[in-house]
Amino acid sequence: MPEPAVLHPLQALRRTVHHVDSATPATRDRAVDALRAWAILGVVLGHWLVTALVARDGGLHTTSPLQHMPWLAPISWLFQSLAVFFLVGGHVATRGLAAARARGETYGSWLRARLTRLLRPVAALLCLWAVAATALLATGTPPATVETLVKLALSPLWFLLVLTALTAATPLLTRLNPLWPLAVVLHVDLLRFGLHLGPSWLAWLNLPAGWLVPYTLGAAWTRGELDSRRAAWVLFLGGTTATAVLIGFAGYPASMVGVPGAKISNLNPPTLAAVAFGLAQCGLALLLRDRLRRAMARPLLWTAVALVNLSAMTIFLWHQTAMMTTTATGLAAGRLPGLHTAPDSLAWVTYRLAWLPVFALVLAGCLAAFRHHEQDSRRPRNRTSHVVRRHLPPAKAPHNA
Repeated sequence: MPEPAVLHPLQALRRTVHHVDSATPATRDRAVDALRAWAILGVVLGHWLVTALVARDGGLHTTSPLQHMPWLAPISWLFQSLAVFFLVGGHVATRGLAAARARGETYGSWLRARLTRLLRPVAALLCLWAVAATALLATGTPPATVETLVKLALSPLWFLLVLTALTAATPLLTRLNPLWPLAVVLHVDLLRFGLHLGPSWLAWLNLPAGWLVPYTLGAAWTRGELDSRRAAWVLFLGGTTATAVLIGFAGYPASMVGVPGAKISNLNPPTLAAVAFGLAQCGLALLLRDRLRRAMARPLLWTAVALVNLSAMTIFLWHQTAMMTTTATGLAAGRLPGLHTAPDSLAWVTYRLAWLPVFALVLAGCLAAFRHHEQDSRRPRNRTSHVVRRHLPPAKAPHNA
């Protein structure tokens, strides 16, 4: 009879959903995982939408629809969600460190566990692209094309380097007021854009300082200083107002991602406008916590979020490779619209949206091949996953964490 064959996958899905939901302790804050998933998927979709590889002169060249259609800049506001990831990272790291100390663990053992999960997937990416770049050059691929592909593939690593440094410095940052790194960004931008003073390397002080702002906000969340909705509204409204003023009257670009050929990038390194925008995002994330907790009470939604979190670093590291694999493979069929053509019209945007499921399918293949580098295969079978086990609360109240 055909019915059991149809019902079998559904029954397996129900069992998986029930298992993940029942294995998650009631003490776990599922909103934290939902925010992390939102941040990762936002970055992935943003890159897939605003990064284009155009086939020209026998090679592939990077461009962006924002370069040809700057009025699409608000799209970058929807998907540039790194500030939320650093907010969650700071909250989880400071909370985890306090819990580790309460259990009697040393800083060294805590840091090794954190960095192993972050950095283990990097080795596979570096090895594959070292082999791929060598093979491409050996088969006559133009060096400029290979350089373009390798830069895109390895571009996520800057984020991991910053997050690694902040994670290692967590004991020093647990009490740091976010106003201090914000003041650094303000003064650097004042010297760069207001007074036109200082050496060129001065701008790169904003790389750690800019991301320190949401990271230390995460630490303030752990301390209980952002529990009230008033604090979240102050961040959201203050950040939104400051961003609007900086874009409208101070000459900052509207795009919150880098645009090829632009004189100023809000992201490379972060500018005051990008940090202000991040404050607004963090405020919105904090405002949505209660709604996210209610939504995550639905087993199916929570299972999807848990699965994204289990492979968060693999998704982040390999999403550019998935896009480039699709683009390079598609060249065999000629210049395909939305994949190899110039992103200079709304027709390109429509075609690119149609390619997103293909990118996702290729990324799923990358996940199947490389996710074991992130999910430690040496973990005992009876040990609960990092995603479904609880974050052990510190021994003292959050204010003393």
